[in-house]
Amino acid sequence: MLRKEKKLSPDLVFRDPYLLDFLGLADTYSENDLESAILAELQRFLVEFGTDFAFLAKQKRITVDHRDYSIDLLFYHRRLKCLVVIDLKIGEFEAAHKGQMELYLRYLEKYEHIEGENPPIGLILCAGKNEEHVELLQLDQSNIRIAEYLTILPPREILQAKLHNAVEIARLKLEKNVSDAES
Repeated sequence: MLRKEKKLSPDLVFRDPYLLDFLGLADTYSENDLESAILAELQRFLVEFGTDFAFLAKQKRITVDHRDYSIDLLFYHRRLKCLVVIDLKIGEFEAAHKGQMELYLRYLEKYEHIEGENPPIGLILCAGKNEEHVELLQLDQSNIRIAEYLTILPPREILQAKLHNAVEIARLKLEKNVSDAES
């Protein structure tokens, strides 16, 4: 139905969490280990992320005010018609990650944007997140998404709890959208 209506949005494309157990990471690993494992298993990584992603670069170097930065992974999403920056974090999401991602996105908008494309989207892929941080930072207004990744499949009870939580959040958003539309 959504494909017929062509109402594909970033919220429908990106999900949370991503199961990256196929990477075979040990108990302790660095961001470089995570990135290397993703690149070694790029095809399986893209399958986990969904269709329409095209890989463009790893460690894409950008320079802002004579300072060099590296974008961990850069993709293009065909249906969203935009660049997608994936920033890998081995720890929990921190507020400072938003500023770093905003810098990447604004750089891409200024220097890499092609006519007809939508603004770039950032995905901060981290080992954990705090929902209140995400809410207070209003990341969706900055075109930034946060998603957790799991390197091992959690117990069934945790998966069920996450599913029920996701359904409840979706239900509340839907109710809010309906009441906003009626106002």
